[in-house]
Amino acid sequence: MSQDASQYKDSILLPKTDFPMKADLNIREPQIIAKWQSDNIYGKMIESRKDKPLFTMQDGPPYANGAIHMGHTLNKCLKDITLKYRNISQKRAVFIPGWDCHGLPIEHKVLKDLGDKKDSTPKQIRELCRKEALKWVASQKDEFIRLGILADWENPYLTLAPAYEAEEVRELGRVLKNKILYRGLKPVYWCWALQTALAEAEIEYQDKQSPSIYVKFPFKPSSKEMDSFDKPVFCLIWTTTPWTLPSNQGIAFNKDIEYTFYLANGTEYWVIAKELKASVEKETGATLEDTGKTFKGEAFENQKARHPFYDRDSLLILGDHVGLDAGTGLVHTAPGHGLDDYIVGLKYGLTVMSPVNEKGEFTSEIPEYAGMHVLKSQ
Repeated sequence: MSQDASQYKDSILLPKTDFPMKADLNIREPQIIAKWQSDNIYGKMIESRKDKPLFTMQDGPPYANGAIHMGHTLNKCLKDITLKYRNISQKRAVFIPGWDCHGLPIEHKVLKDLGDKKDSTPKQIRELCRKEALKWVASQKDEFIRLGILADWENPYLTLAPAYEAEEVRELGRVLKNKILYRGLKPVYWCWALQTALAEAEIEYQDKQSPSIYVKFPFKPSSKEMDSFDKPVFCLIWTTTPWTLPSNQGIAFNKDIEYTFYLANGTEYWVIAKELKASVEKETGATLEDTGKTFKGEAFENQKARHPFYDRDSLLILGDHVGLDAGTGLVHTAPGHGLDDYIVGLKYGLTVMSPVNEKGEFTSEIPEYAGMHVLKSQ
């Protein structure tokens, strides 16, 4: 590695490592790649541009848990093309590759390999995870080199390197010192089987049948234009996650959608999106009679409905995530159970309530279901 490149690494606090970085994959490298390595083409390229303006490109690290795939190939090849172009365009374009070496998939693989070996300590498991990650770092490194990617392959940054982890702690200390660190509540993806958080990028959706229900929230309009009904009025919501209803704090409308008060079966009034009348009738079997009272969603903002089975209000709010693709056009909102709900809840100061423990069971906050798995409560 050139002296110039070393200075660049130090300037952004990338740790050096003595980890083994070569995998025994028996990959025969083409002559041209072998020559690039033996002649240190990357180092000479960077050294020859030590006085040129710096061009930087951070390597969003691949995950160290398997052989590279087409996504890795596209990512690294596009970066390589860009950096080679910048170097021949009289820039100093250093490329320090990196790897993300932490996470559930690595731990899951190690635990699966251990099988019934229950006597392994957390420290031993962590060491096995470290070895598993380094194995794939070496493997992917050889595969990237085989693609002709020019980089400082002998000095990558690894998120498991002690120096890297130490720098993370230092950065957190700087954040704290600058008084921009705060503690708040936010919903995250959680695996109750392994009892650990999941990265959003790791979530894969499959077709699944879920129980769905329509729920009536008693509504006493505070708007004079709406307050003229002789029978009970309800905001009608539809949800595929009934277990989140105990955490409901609001009902979201779309400010631009038209909502109508319909007389349902001649006995009560339902507020739903005008365009969804036919589908609601079909799904519920109710007969809906148009009262002629239609309002844009923005007219409902900050009014209140009552929770269907708890003695508290649900605030009527506005959210851009509300659409007409399904349901009633009114969205049950529980900020403790979803990111869209959380974000819109911040705007209106809604309570973030998540009465579920790490095993996916209701806590004592919901006494009637305490200890029951949420999916069994539906």
